[in-house]
Amino acid sequence: MLNLPKVRGRMAELGLTQKDIAAEDCWDCALSTVSLKLNGDRPILLDEADALAKKLQLNDAEYYIFFYTS
Repeated sequence: MLNLPKVRGRMAELGLTQKDIAAEDCWDCALSTVSLKLNGDRPILLDEADALAKKLQLNDAEYYIFFYTS
C-alpha cells in the first residue's frame, strides 16, 4: 500500500508534480495512470515503487514508511 499523505508531502517538499512522476525517468506513463495509482485505484508494481522512491529521494528506512503492506 501507498502512504499517500507522506508521498504527497514529499512531492511538495521536492516541488514535484504528478507530471514529474509520469515522466520517462520515473514511470513513463500517462498522467491519468499516475493519478489512478496514487489514489489507490490501480496497484503500484514493485518496479514503479522503486522508481517513485528514487524520485522522492527516499532512503531504505523511509521506503518502508512510504510503502507498506496491510
